[in-house]
Amino acid sequence: MDFLRPATWEEALAAKAEHPDAVPLAGGTDVMVEINFDHRRPTYLMDLTRIGDLAAWETGADSVRLGAGVPYTRIMENLRTELPGLALAAHTVASPQIRNRGGVGGNLGTASPAGDAHPALLAAGAEVEAESVRGVRRIPIDAFYTGVKRNALAPDELIRAVHVKKATGPQQFSKVGTRNAMVIAVCAFGLALHPDSRTVRTGIGSAAPTPIRAHTAEEFLGAALDEGRLWEGGQDLPPSLAAEFARLCAGACHPIDDVRGTARYRRHAVGVMARRTLTWVWDSYRGERRTTKGAA
Repeated sequence: MDFLRPATWEEALAAKAEHPDAVPLAGGTDVMVEINFDHRRPTYLMDLTRIGDLAAWETGADSVRLGAGVPYTRIMENLRTELPGLALAAHTVASPQIRNRGGVGGNLGTASPAGDAHPALLAAGAEVEAESVRGVRRIPIDAFYTGVKRNALAPDELIRAVHVKKATGPQQFSKVGTRNAMVIAVCAFGLALHPDSRTVRTGIGSAAPTPIRAHTAEEFLGAALDEGRLWEGGQDLPPSLAAEFARLCAGACHPIDDVRGTARYRRHAVGVMARRTLTWVWDSYRGERRTTKGAA
């Protein structure tokens, strides 16, 4: 196994073009586990830790450009307001040591269906900034996951950043695991309300071959909120509406039985998380509406 250590982003792109099978290493929290258990033996490892830009972020008017190497701890500490769903997901990642090293770029590169960042990125409507010596492109998060631990990157591309829309409404994240820390998700669920476009987005992890959205559930809830004029008033959410949303989210799953849980349990748990997170985000949204009306 050879070790590549580029000092600049340009050097990294050139090295990836010359060695397309080189595996990028930033936090290393996923890659090193695979190597240590002999599940992976790459010909080349490419250390990206010398490239400072990957650990930086920029907050624009409507979105955050998050460097691929920004640690989860920084997201939790600095971006809770702009990216609340991702910050909540970051809080559930493993241990403080791993949160200090690991980042969203590694989660995306590994593309495991159980990755904690994926449901929040799907719910927020993120885009992945990929680059090679041929140029830059932005891949919508919905098109990024192509199979079990497979993504849409070309062999010579590296993830430079993730563009995530700043929250315009409440967001939530929930995860089921066999214990409270240092655990791979049995299943996970992300939910975001987007009042500016009057839409709802979801993200489901570890309940299908790839991270997925519950499109039918999103369309149902968005239409129900419109028809009931609930966006304007922030009234109570009918229990039947929340129950149907949960049923549709569970129905979107295609889980398997494995050592962490059964398919039946995963489908049930996703429905429970969908109902609970919807209750949480709607309570938050109603509170914001009341505050706004009171100020007016």
